Amino acid sequence: MSLHRHAATKDELVAQMADEVFGEAEPPARPSRGWRADLELIARRQWQLCRRHLWLPRAVSFTRPMLVPNMMAQTERVLRALDGLGLPMSTRIREALTLHSLVIATALPLADEVDAEQETGVPLDRWWSARRARAEELLAGGHFPLLATIPRDATSDLDELFEYGLARHLDGFAALVADHAGGRGRGTHGSAPP
Repeated sequence: MSLHRHAATKDELVAQMADEVFGEAEPPARPSRGWRADLELIARRQWQLCRRHLWLPRAVSFTRPMLVPNMMAQTERVLRALDGLGLPMSTRIREALTLHSLVIATALPLADEVDAEQETGVPLDRWWSARRARAEELLAGGHFPLLATIPRDATSDLDELFEYGLARHLDGFAALVADHAGGRGRGTHGSAPP
């Protein structure tokens, strides 16, 4: 409530709240272990913020960014982690936005689930129980043979999904970095990095 006294509008209040939350993600006290380790650390800290503050993913905009110091510091940390790789600034800022969007996109279902449970009063396990017979009927019909082989728990753990997405994204970015370092200055598909 003390923030509300300093904000004239709801948007200003949300911006101040986001600035406070992003201030929780302190920069590492240790020296850099390399660009990939630094980006992993930054992304995981942002993931933890989104897990603790479920409203945060919906507050972030890439088209109308909040100009608040602690959020800007997150982007600065990504740019700093990529410093010295010889990448153009346009590639570095796109990486910063892509990394952040990976965190946000994976965190949004957490917020959606909390909203759905509050609106309906039905927790996720009961929601799935009510639909299990229909899911089994659809999968038993033979129209979705590959979907039918997926273990039930393979898609339910958002922490695992986040880690998988982060690793695959950074694998791809590492290929771009290696391609650029190889002197070609080109992306992994033979074209210059955007």
